Amino acid sequence: MKNKIIFGSIWLGFILYAFIFAPPDQPDTLTLIQNLSTGNWTGINPLIISLFNLMGIWPFIYSCVLFIDGQGQKIPAWLFATLSFGVGAFAILPYLALRQPNPQFLGKKSVLIKVLDSRITGLLLTIAAIAIVSYGLTQGNWVDFIQQWQTNRFIHVMSLDFCLLTLLFPTLLGDDLTRRGMKNPVIFWTVSLVPLFGPLFYLIARVPLNNSEISPQNGK
Repeated sequence: MKNKIIFGSIWLGFILYAFIFAPPDQPDTLTLIQNLSTGNWTGINPLIISLFNLMGIWPFIYSCVLFIDGQGQKIPAWLFATLSFGVGAFAILPYLALRQPNPQFLGKKSVLIKVLDSRITGLLLTIAAIAIVSYGLTQGNWVDFIQQWQTNRFIHVMSLDFCLLTLLFPTLLGDDLTRRGMKNPVIFWTVSLVPLFGPLFYLIARVPLNNSEISPQNGK
């Protein structure tokens, strides 16, 4: 019940802020989203391009944990993970509110979970993120980005969504560490305190589930 209240309140507050208190929507927002999605990036600040693409990396990061965590949940984790590709934290927060603690992985690993549990997946995501961040930091215009952040609802909310996804990841990390026999506060805080690349490096370094899988007979 405590988690329902906390995450439900954050979810509702984020929705209210995004649609009521954030900067006004701009008439060219739909065109901007279409251009970002199709790679027509001419004239767009590279920092905005980078942020938009990183918002595609985050759902993959969460999927690498959510699909595994959802194995022991009554709610369909795949639904929230899939929706997060379009709406980010707006989809993750309801899952966090409804899920139950799940420090065990019971059952067989499907092909999808094997892919999401693979260190290769984490490595590919990390390489992509490094390229995206490098492009934004070396080519981007910070003055323009700040001005757009202050006046454009889409960019403003997208930036806050990125920050919220960063802050929410540790809520799933503890159980994932326990499932792998990696329960260690040093690992937890190192991953939690390094934005984006902490979770990415964790996906590379974490012990695969088949090395620490807990069966129903010896699970407690």
